[in-house]
Amino acid sequence: MSTPASNDEVAVIQTSQGDLVLEFWPDVAPNTVENFKKLARQGFYDGTAFHRIVRGFMIQGGDPLTKDPSMEARWGTGDPGYKLKAEFNPRSHQRGVISMARSANPDSAGSQFFICLGDASFLDRQYTAFGRLIRGDDVLGRLGDVPTRSAGGGEKSRPVERQQVSSVRIVERSSLA
Repeated sequence: MSTPASNDEVAVIQTSQGDLVLEFWPDVAPNTVENFKKLARQGFYDGTAFHRIVRGFMIQGGDPLTKDPSMEARWGTGDPGYKLKAEFNPRSHQRGVISMARSANPDSAGSQFFICLGDASFLDRQYTAFGRLIRGDDVLGRLGDVPTRSAGGGEKSRPVERQQVSSVRIVERSSLA
């Protein structure tokens, strides 16, 4: 049995548009929360990018392949070398909710995540929502509004300019200014 995640910790995602601060929902997705924290503490997300941005829907990041621009054709396929069991829960996918990206297999999430830009409740109970934005809604808006181009496959979701994730730090909520 795993130790319950502390709800006193938050994630600070430093991006090229500013900082996003997210709280976690360990009560509904404890393993997903612990995995995200572990990867963040290892520096896994540092130097990655938001490689998929769909205006009005979501921004997606967490792919280690985005650290290397020469790997762009494979962006969206990277993972930490393992997959997580889904923790579908009743939390609704609304603006600011962070959830795990995955393939058609429900248990295929690893490191990639997305943050909703609006109501995406059609994803409820099909993707693992594990936290929500508590600071930086303006930053989320700027990220969601960046110009995009075709990413191949026809979807116009690849940012024209790199949307960098400089770092993801796990800090005590009380340390926020």
